[in-house]
Amino acid sequence: MKRLSTILVSGIAMVAMAQNPNPIRVNQVGYFPNAEKTAVIEADGWSKEYAIRDFKGGRKIWKGKAVRIATSPWSGKERAIIDFSKLTYPGTYILTNGKYNQLIHISDTAYSDLAKASIKAFYLQRSGEVIPKEYAGDWSRPAGHPDTVVYIHPSAASASRPAGTVISSPGGWYDAGDYNKYIVNSGYSVGLMLCAYEMNEAYFKTLELNIPESRNNVPDFLDEIMVNLKWMQTMQDPEDGGVYHKLTTPNFEGFIMPKECKQPRYLVQKTTAAALDFAATMAKASRIYSSFDCYKYFANEARRQAKLAFDWAVAHPDIYYRQNEMNAKFEPKVNTGAYDDHSVNDEFLWAAVEILLTEVTNSNFDIQRYLDVAMDKMQDARFSLPTWGNVGSLAIYSYIGAVEKYGGMLKYGDVYDFAKNSIIGYADKALEAVPTSCYNTPGGNSPRDFFWGCNSESFAGQGIALLYAYRLTGDKKYLTGAIENADYLLGRNATGYCYVTGFGNFSPKNPHHRLSAADNVADPLPGFLVGGSNPGQQDKNDMKEVYTSNQPDESYLDAAGSYASNEIAINWNASLASLICWIEAEMWR
Repeated sequence: MKRLSTILVSGIAMVAMAQNPNPIRVNQVGYFPNAEKTAVIEADGWSKEYAIRDFKGGRKIWKGKAVRIATSPWSGKERAIIDFSKLTYPGTYILTNGKYNQLIHISDTAYSDLAKASIKAFYLQRSGEVIPKEYAGDWSRPAGHPDTVVYIHPSAASASRPAGTVISSPGGWYDAGDYNKYIVNSGYSVGLMLCAYEMNEAYFKTLELNIPESRNNVPDFLDEIMVNLKWMQTMQDPEDGGVYHKLTTPNFEGFIMPKECKQPRYLVQKTTAAALDFAATMAKASRIYSSFDCYKYFANEARRQAKLAFDWAVAHPDIYYRQNEMNAKFEPKVNTGAYDDHSVNDEFLWAAVEILLTEVTNSNFDIQRYLDVAMDKMQDARFSLPTWGNVGSLAIYSYIGAVEKYGGMLKYGDVYDFAKNSIIGYADKALEAVPTSCYNTPGGNSPRDFFWGCNSESFAGQGIALLYAYRLTGDKKYLTGAIENADYLLGRNATGYCYVTGFGNFSPKNPHHRLSAADNVADPLPGFLVGGSNPGQQDKNDMKEVYTSNQPDESYLDAAGSYASNEIAINWNASLASLICWIEAEMWR
């Protein structure tokens, strides 16, 4: 997620609540019958013994004591951990603790609705389309931002496309709470979701999302991603293969609906990072979509475009996006999200690996240049959770997925062993924290785990890495760890929020999201993961609401003005969808 400039939200009724007053913290969406089930009780709600009763008849089903007391290493707060994993019969129950009660749901399809909503959120985020009631219910809306008249910004001018040239660049997804579209973040978001698809193809083919494309013979998941891929294709200069960094207004729009927006929109500067993220995404998409007849043409074109973008990046290896320097030279000045990545070794690695894999699986063995780049960049790589600005580990994910699908033909040297061992090593280290964790999770056990977008980049991202470790080893401790991080996102955390809009019994009502704030619908658009607790509080001087805590895991505010803790973004939902769908796929298998 980019850093938003100061935005004062006015004219919007907002009620912000710091945390759930109920001290019982559970996964509010649901537990799987044969998976671990834990709850956390804040200190002011402790009992000597806890009970779970049947929701309908009130009969006591389970009773037990806390298995341990955990102490926060930074606040000193104590929490009781209770484990009711022995309760395996599907149903709805009530966990009681003194005067407090909390619903417990156990189901074989605990994540089914959430999985679909996490992907359907991208449909609701589409740019330039009418979103009709048939597919969106209460969140239907007129079209806005057709982007058929987009201007070449002076920073992006070339001989064939001088400043002011009009081009068409329609479609795609709005990036976050704003209405702009960014190649770097789009590439990362699509790449991550396609990695999850590669590892769980059979599952994704079963998902029906009720989107306009649902009646074709392609998985809805891939149809939705195609909407953004087609927009991305328009962001390449056909003359030289370079890729524009973003399509944007000069300044962020106010909290108004898309049809009301009047600012002109521009294609801004070609950059190395944009070209490489584009190359990686197109190569990966070519590999996946080539198996569907209706997308054969796209697959061939994407493969060609990927190699052109890679060639441009090799010829221009250090053109970085520096918005302040750009604004000193050109008008209009641009003050929207920068996505300014000034180190592109990881992008070169990802792009080289994706093109390599696509070329090999197309029986093209003229691959030496891509193999050389991949091997060179891999020498300095180490596994870390991927983010929009650190995409190297997407290369590792893709490599693991391709070897699983295509076999030993792709095991170059010791690269596979490096990829496998680096993921497992990371996962083992993450699981070491669980026995003393306040919330019985691999994530969230250091103040460093809480930052802008931590729900995605710390918790969901770590869960995905654990799922790779599970697939590589078959050891269920990694699957359990991934589910534990999902439990955190869905309510078992210090704030007691289920951090996904429209789910659980205590979820965000006021995300920093123009579509949700301006549509005159009481509830926000469903299925979006908000950023989460962020002690940086970069927005605290820009809104009337006040954070009630500076503690790393409690610094969250459900207010539309809180862009630092309560915004939504496509990269964050890519993490949510990848994690939740993969977990459900494992339970479905």
